[in-house]
Amino acid sequence: MRITKVELKNFKRFTDLTIDGIPADTRLALLIGSNGSGKSSVFDAFEYTNKLYQPRHKGQISANLQLQIRNDYSNLSQKLKAKFRKFSAQGDTDVKITATLPARYEDGSDLDDMRYNSFTGQSTGETFIPLYYGRTSFRHIASLSEIKPFSGDIKWDDNRPGSFAERDERFGDDIGFVTRQIVTAIFRENFSSGEIQTRYIQPINEALSRVFGGESATRISFLEIIPPGDGKPAKLTFRKGSSEIGYDDLSAGEKEVFNIIFNLFTRSGQYTDTVYFFDELDLHLNTQLQFNLLKEITENWLPENCQLWTASHSLGFIDYARQYPQGVIIDFDDLDFDQHQTLFPQPNEQLDVYDIAVPKEMLFKIMRGKKLVLCENQNDEFYNLLALPDTLFVGMKDARSLFLQVKNDNRYYSLRDRDFLSDTEIERLEREYPHHHILRYYDFENYLYHPDNIAELQLNGFDRETYIAEIIRQKNERFDAILLNLKATRQSYEELKTGEIADKEPDAIVADLKSDDFIRYYKYFDMKTGFNRAYLMPFNLDKKRLVQTRWFRSQIEAVLNR
Repeated sequence: MRITKVELKNFKRFTDLTIDGIPADTRLALLIGSNGSGKSSVFDAFEYTNKLYQPRHKGQISANLQLQIRNDYSNLSQKLKAKFRKFSAQGDTDVKITATLPARYEDGSDLDDMRYNSFTGQSTGETFIPLYYGRTSFRHIASLSEIKPFSGDIKWDDNRPGSFAERDERFGDDIGFVTRQIVTAIFRENFSSGEIQTRYIQPINEALSRVFGGESATRISFLEIIPPGDGKPAKLTFRKGSSEIGYDDLSAGEKEVFNIIFNLFTRSGQYTDTVYFFDELDLHLNTQLQFNLLKEITENWLPENCQLWTASHSLGFIDYARQYPQGVIIDFDDLDFDQHQTLFPQPNEQLDVYDIAVPKEMLFKIMRGKKLVLCENQNDEFYNLLALPDTLFVGMKDARSLFLQVKNDNRYYSLRDRDFLSDTEIERLEREYPHHHILRYYDFENYLYHPDNIAELQLNGFDRETYIAEIIRQKNERFDAILLNLKATRQSYEELKTGEIADKEPDAIVADLKSDDFIRYYKYFDMKTGFNRAYLMPFNLDKKRLVQTRWFRSQIEAVLNR
């Protein structure tokens, strides 16, 4: 299940809120905003929906697989009405969620689980899809002695909190469930200690390694879990460095990461067509751990047909959501929710989404005297390896995004690929926009795989002239396709919409491409996608090594210093 639209009327702090325009393939929805901006109230709406509605049979799922969930407010108890209804609201409370369901539910053949009515506790005799699985921010367990005996059924999520203002006790249920499984595996299935490690310990340790860093000094690994007994709570043991420590001695951040990973290890197999919503996943975590944890959950633990909603004002979460192709960011900050509001996903290429974590004025104050250079895609990782004095590179989605950012805020600098821009166009643009720098070759890869850059490495068997001859051969072989791409892509360049461009410019580019003079054609030949690098495979070229040559550094410095 994946949500595409949320509509809330007179619900908690919202008079009339619509969140619209969420693509159907979205796997991560990040709500950003300051404390008290209403992010968690959206999760209460999901909880509200979860209590009162479950699709029971094929007839409740439309043929086009668009599921619209609308709850009957009259079914709520007076206590819950008071909890969810906006104070002094005019009109009824209404929650409407529009979502897609997987195609395999179309004929109802997979609706084979039984569900108990959440109000009466009696079996409904109907089939059930678990639409939502949520965790509140009040899930931190400082000591294992706080855990209550396992008494629920994780399949039905019996110990689910009543609202997002209540304590989440399910970490104890997870421990009880897993320890019971381990005991069963040992005595009924004759599992060896190695098999226990492989099934119950190894997956968690792989996740912890990815979050904390495989060789990091802060890395922890999970050693063992011992069931409760003799009036004592369960025991969890970890390794940190050369020491063995108990759960109670972990830091708050380590407990937070383990709690979430262990919970997903226990339950993600039960909720495979579900919207997960976790509040304040970033609790107690530094920026890098925030990024790593959200990446770990989204890419390794979220089942294929599921969607994750979370809320944050943390830099690491915003940075990951901005980069993730199937992620959206929805900004709740500084809005009057007593009035009608319709929110849409923010363009991920805009740097303004960072403002809630690091206000722009603060950022430039911190970076005073330094250059913030925007570059395309994820090339910032490699440019930053140059360690240019007082310079920090920041990756953006594409050339259009970074140009618009620099055009509208001259405190930034930019470094874009040349693509099919002519010499005269580059000269005019850099004169008109002094902070907008343009590579002199087609793209970043043209510098990496330039014959002079590779020659500096003095690789055994590499011949510069033979390599150039291979580039010429491939260029001429693909010439017609290059021309088609030239005509199509130039129309999309934002810079070319800012002034008059002479008609002769494309002709000048074509003339250079026709030439076999390296100096002329190489600046327009795409070495990223237009060159088959099979010729270079025997040399095992590494991008990080290629970036750190004297030649590469001098070329980038020359562009930035023009």
